[in-house]
Amino acid sequence: MSKDSALGARGVSRPAASTCESSAIEEDASVREHPRYQQMFPVLTDEEVARVCRFGNPCHYVKGDFLYRAGSICPGVFIILSGKVRIVIRDGLSQQRILHTYTMRGEFTSDITQLSSKPAVVDAHVIEDVEAVLLRPDELSAMIVNEAGPGDKIMRALILRRVLAIERGRGVVFVAAPGNARLLELQNFLRRNAFPNLTLDAEEDAEAIALLQRLTPQPDDFPLVVCPDGTVLRNPDVGQLASCLGLIPDFNPAHVYDVAIIGAGPGGLAAAVYASSDGLSAAVFDCRAPGGQAGTSARIENYLGFPTGITGQDLASRAFIQAQKFGAHIGIPCEVKALYCDRHPLAVELADHRRISARTVVIASGAEYRRPVVDGLERFERCGVYYWATPIEARLCRNEPVLLLGGGNSAGQAAVFLASHAEHVHMFIRGSRLADSMSRYLIERIGSLENLTLHTGTELTALEGGVRLERVHYRGAGGIEGSMTTHHLFVFIGALPNTDWLRRCGVVLDGNGFVLTGADVSEASLLPLQTSVDGVFAIGDVRSGSTKRVASAVGEGAAVVAQIHQFLSPVRPAQRERT
Repeated sequence: MSKDSALGARGVSRPAASTCESSAIEEDASVREHPRYQQMFPVLTDEEVARVCRFGNPCHYVKGDFLYRAGSICPGVFIILSGKVRIVIRDGLSQQRILHTYTMRGEFTSDITQLSSKPAVVDAHVIEDVEAVLLRPDELSAMIVNEAGPGDKIMRALILRRVLAIERGRGVVFVAAPGNARLLELQNFLRRNAFPNLTLDAEEDAEAIALLQRLTPQPDDFPLVVCPDGTVLRNPDVGQLASCLGLIPDFNPAHVYDVAIIGAGPGGLAAAVYASSDGLSAAVFDCRAPGGQAGTSARIENYLGFPTGITGQDLASRAFIQAQKFGAHIGIPCEVKALYCDRHPLAVELADHRRISARTVVIASGAEYRRPVVDGLERFERCGVYYWATPIEARLCRNEPVLLLGGGNSAGQAAVFLASHAEHVHMFIRGSRLADSMSRYLIERIGSLENLTLHTGTELTALEGGVRLERVHYRGAGGIEGSMTTHHLFVFIGALPNTDWLRRCGVVLDGNGFVLTGADVSEASLLPLQTSVDGVFAIGDVRSGSTKRVASAVGEGAAVVAQIHQFLSPVRPAQRERT
């Protein structure tokens, strides 16, 4: 992977990242017609301004300044007292549009990512001298919690503005041929982390072709990725893209957290919400995105409180924001490589060798997708084999036949979702019926689909193809051999515990690698979710004997916080009553 500038590679000069002549930029007039425009850009009353501003500090900017720039860390939310600020959304190719202009006292800038000091995706250009009050992330969090009225109004606006940026903005620009395996990985990463992006077809899009003529990339340079500041990455991995976008957070190495939570799936996020709302200092680490495997679910219909269902990403996004609202520090993407338990406080080591100290640790690292033992599988994992079914994959297999392996709830949810896009869904299970492993409502839904065929007693034996998957071979009931043409194979056959990183710590595991807790570790009076190591707890899919459901993981995430309080009680003042 190499790095250069969008128009600065191979001797061509790089353009300015933005322009101060904002009046020459076209305004996106459709933003004002958005049905939720008033909620996106509300105006605080004088009383609300007074209540909110006591949490921040006054600041002054002159005409021509920028409150913040796309691609740089935004300092927080600015409450405008006077002056004018123009919001311009742009990308590394210098495409620019005005989204909104703040002109009134009581308006405020930024979006929901300011709870976690993430980079901005827009420019905030001062058109007339500005007097404002700046709420930095910790101050913003305190205000939202303590001032329910204006806090809710601001929170709703910040969430909706991020949605607007994703809908209307270009942000990161990808240039690649459709179906490029690395492209799909990067698109999924940005989608799950709510970062706007646009893909240009390297073979047909005129803007992409013009860019390629300037950059003269080699075949293995794709996908090209143009960051908002104009930097071009050639075939980057997720970590390199995250670094270019400034998504990798900083942690104070001297700070000792009350709890470090490893994994931001439903259980980990629940633990973060309850711990931080109880006043515990919490740090959360995940190497990919909020939600874990549940975050890739197209629709969860049996989760309490959502009778019409909710996507895994929506559920994860709400929990992610909620945890930040109460002050949890969330590091994504941050891969944990080791846990050191031979010292107090405990030490969590990240892949970049940074170490974070914590009095307690919650293992919520979930499980990794199980891969069937099939000839040719690894070869096609980036060009036809998928372990999740999101709108990105659904577009790729539109009006084409697909094959899906697995008979659990995740497989059922994926099959129902894919059936609305694919020409036909073939579902392979090794057993004789779905009732052994799938919820009844999904079985009924699958039975009603005219373009889905269930193949029982069937297992995959081999894959074949050239550049991409073209054909699969299988063994059916009675040992009959067969084959099927398809370019898309979805695998949902369970998962293996993600516990390799625990080797240095000595946490006791069961025979399958899941973490033992409570009475399964010792007959002594261990707390139910406590592992064999003092101060280390385990919840969710990674815990031996746990119920592998979203609701169960969330429940354990709440329960573990009460047990952490018990563990810490000799060294902490009594906690306030919790609901």
